[in-house]
Amino acid sequence: MLESNTNPLLPKEQRVIMISGANRGIGRNISVRLYKEGYSLSLSCRDLEKRDVELQTMSPEQVLWHPYDARKKETASKWVEATFQKFGRIDGLVNNAGVLHQVPFEVDHEELLDDMWEVNAKAPLRLTRLAFPHLRQSGCGRVIHVVSMSGRRVKGRSVGYAMSKFAAMAVSYSTQINGWDDGIRVTALCPGFVNTEMVVNHSPLPPATMIQPEQLADMVSMLLQLPNNAVIPELQVLCEPEVTR
Repeated sequence: MLESNTNPLLPKEQRVIMISGANRGIGRNISVRLYKEGYSLSLSCRDLEKRDVELQTMSPEQVLWHPYDARKKETASKWVEATFQKFGRIDGLVNNAGVLHQVPFEVDHEELLDDMWEVNAKAPLRLTRLAFPHLRQSGCGRVIHVVSMSGRRVKGRSVGYAMSKFAAMAVSYSTQINGWDDGIRVTALCPGFVNTEMVVNHSPLPPATMIQPEQLADMVSMLLQLPNNAVIPELQVLCEPEVTR
């Protein structure tokens, strides 16, 4: 067992961070921010051809791009294996990939419920499990689960998204408990409405008043730099008043 509270952080240039859903929205902004800070990155998305020019021109020495589909188990193991083969270590994981379907309480859309359960809850657990042996070896492993305020409260008449995000919150706290003694520190990042393609059509707020993806990237950068003895287990980010449990 490592001295979990005293193990020093390595310089950014020596740390390897995996980010799912890295080609757009929150994931894209986190990827660009960490790339500019010098981290080595392993980035994934379902379709590598849909990356924009800035993402495609990232240095292949510093960045590995790998296909990953949260609905397909085998892509998770292949991505983790490819990351370790290229960099020889894994120091952090940002579970960002997610999906949002509107499922009203009184409407039977179990196929949509199943899809959100798979992508928003089971896939982050699966990916974290696969990365865990490498994060343990790091001694200062970091896991950031992009959860949502929907993992803290139910808002509106839809039920499925909140169900999946409550489960994702449980994954985050379980990750913390299981990794603590080996220096793994975990944060559930819980934003309200974020100005992204996934959310903008479901929000009553104008885009300019929502949380901006680059602001969340700033927070992820900060979380990755906290020492082992100063963990933030849950970070709520609000753009309007909220009542939480």
